[in-house]
Amino acid sequence: MTGEPIRVLVADDEPMVRAGVRTILGTDPGITVVAEAGDGHEAVELARRHRPDVAVLDIRMPKADGIQALAALARTAPGTRAVMLTTFGEDDYILQALGGGAAGFLLKAGQPEELIAGVRAVADGAAYLAPKVAARVVAHLASSGAGAAAGRRTSARARVDALTPRERQVLSYLGAGLSNGQIARRLRVVEGTVKAHVSSILAGLGVDNRAAAAVVAHEAGLVPPAAH
Repeated sequence: MTGEPIRVLVADDEPMVRAGVRTILGTDPGITVVAEAGDGHEAVELARRHRPDVAVLDIRMPKADGIQALAALARTAPGTRAVMLTTFGEDDYILQALGGGAAGFLLKAGQPEELIAGVRAVADGAAYLAPKVAARVVAHLASSGAGAAAGRRTSARARVDALTPRERQVLSYLGAGLSNGQIARRLRVVEGTVKAHVSSILAGLGVDNRAAAAVVAHEAGLVPPAAH
């Protein structure tokens, strides 16, 4: 996105967390916080009123949690993309939000620059998984149900291997949080070509959105693991 600042709504039931998020985002002159909400219902109402580009949603909130707010935003403010704020131990919520179409995931205990990077990436049409969130999602998937680590990794690699070499390259960039425009510049192609590749990748992997594709990229080892 260029020109106008990225308009952001921040929703968290803890005033200090909201203040911290607002302060961090305020250090970037290209981002403006246009509204704050203390629960999911208020977040949806303010999103309808202000039409922000990005909503930063705490996964656990009173009245309506981040998962419910995410679903409501898809119906009432479809132009607003959601970044979920989470903590360690909320893996099941993360998976629900992933299935609900969230575009980004950030840890509350993460670095301030990750918050800015995540909001910017999502506003630009990319998926953003904070590295440690991606690592936790992959580990959680590997340990759940029939999904033993080796089995899920093998399955992810098989799905990725079915893609063309160019699609695998695009998927690796997508998994790293790059937007279509950034990928196009890396590959020296027009953005429309990248869009077509992404559509083909989503269909080939059998996923609905970029964030879910990014998880597959991490599972298959296309994206370097998080640094500890």
